[in-house]
Amino acid sequence: MHNLAMLRFRDGSLRESPSRVDTRPPHQLLGTQRLRLSEGLTTFPEDILELADSLEVLDLSNNALTTLPDSFAQLQNLRVAFFNNNAFEVVPEVLAHCPKLSMVGFKSNQITTVPAEALPPATRWLILTDNRIEALPEAMGQFTKLQKLMLAGNQLRALPASLANCQNLELVRLAANQLDALPLQLLALPRLSWLAYAGNPFCQTLTTGEPLPLPQIAWDDLTVGEILGEGASGIISRGTWRQGQEKIPIALKLFKGTITSDGLPEDEMRACIAAGAHPHLIGPLGQIVDHPEQKNGLVLPLVAPSYQVMGGPPSLESCTRDTYPPEATFSLEASVGIALGVAAAAAHLHRRGMLHGDLYPHNTLVTEAGDTCLSDFGAASFYDRAGPSAPALERLEVRAFGCLLEDSLDRCPASSSPALQLRQLQHACMQPEVLARPAFEEILEELTGLMP
Repeated sequence: MHNLAMLRFRDGSLRESPSRVDTRPPHQLLGTQRLRLSEGLTTFPEDILELADSLEVLDLSNNALTTLPDSFAQLQNLRVAFFNNNAFEVVPEVLAHCPKLSMVGFKSNQITTVPAEALPPATRWLILTDNRIEALPEAMGQFTKLQKLMLAGNQLRALPASLANCQNLELVRLAANQLDALPLQLLALPRLSWLAYAGNPFCQTLTTGEPLPLPQIAWDDLTVGEILGEGASGIISRGTWRQGQEKIPIALKLFKGTITSDGLPEDEMRACIAAGAHPHLIGPLGQIVDHPEQKNGLVLPLVAPSYQVMGGPPSLESCTRDTYPPEATFSLEASVGIALGVAAAAAHLHRRGMLHGDLYPHNTLVTEAGDTCLSDFGAASFYDRAGPSAPALERLEVRAFGCLLEDSLDRCPASSSPALQLRQLQHACMQPEVLARPAFEEILEELTGLMP
């Protein structure tokens, strides 16, 4: 068990192995449910199979693996498997022999081929971001449990028509591929709520019109402070912006410059600028220029500390839905305020021919009273408001709003008439018939009638 002895285990944890050796004897590792191993591996460590009775989450990211042995099928209790940043060229077919495996990740490999025979029947969450895939198998439609499909940063020119059978699909990422047209089979899916497709050839002519003027802010006029948060596309820090003798507190976002699960940082910056100003959006104050490392960045307003993130991102278990601490509650007033703010921001974006693409509580900053700001344009995409697909695209995002509304109402103790009206609105936004959902303008009208 020499490979496993280099890890320090805690049941229920998932983290990088430490630099020093764990000297516990191998038998003490039995019963481990979660294992992360990053040791420059070129072959699968067969010792892992000794954990077959208990192992549920396996992370072999950041190695140099190219294949998996047939013996991998012994991991009959495995639910989650990550192989990000390895050297696979083909998704291994042995994965399909793990009956409980439902989440598979191969981000940033060299994959060109995805055999239908390789995907486990129970697949809910498939991550193939940043590979070389030109086509998916037509048999993709047989994976009816699929909820989350991450395909950004490949060479896809089309999607299988059979994806129309994946009625549980809720989140799809298609940015930075070679698609010549929007895959129309997605638009009637009854649960699809979060869609991103920027950076494809068919998007090149889609804009909001003339770009909005945005001040250029010299890097030398900025002072960078503590890190406030880090996402897939960049790092947000507290800072100050020197204007003459005045120093203005701001936040600044520096983009990492690499493909993310949502798409390309340059598309995010373009969308952030194009969104324009709105009281319920965190829009940029200016674009950073003359960075010493030539990084792209934006200067953003510093949000007051009374604003907190509404929810946490999805977990391995929740897959597509955000997470909350058990004690989380929202008053009726706050629920109405949050709904009104998010709907107003989304309606503003739709008027500009933009989908937010990631309309989630974890991208929504709220106060206890319900004041709201929507943030993060990493998954934003443009569309033609006069085009035939516009009504369906807009109502995909309406379902995302319905999920957010459901989250607040599930944690709202009120049972008054306004609460019941909100619940009815939530059901209308989440109904399976896409075009039967209300548009955001109608949602705003109804919500305004609930305000005191």
